[in-house]
Amino acid sequence: MRISIRRSRGQRLIAGVCGGLADTLSWDVRVVRGLYVLVSISSAAFPGLLIYIILWVLMPED
Repeated sequence: MRISIRRSRGQRLIAGVCGGLADTLSWDVRVVRGLYVLVSISSAAFPGLLIYIILWVLMPED
């Protein structure tokens, strides 16, 4: 089974990264965005902005 993660065109605020992850996981996009922000803020070891930019570049658009 191959999982294809793509950036979302319909559920984007900036680049569609969280929207694409939400589509792949079949989760509500607000939950994914909230978890991403919480993990980014609460963990010094998880550079949220850098990871987001990397995913923006590497994930193909839907």
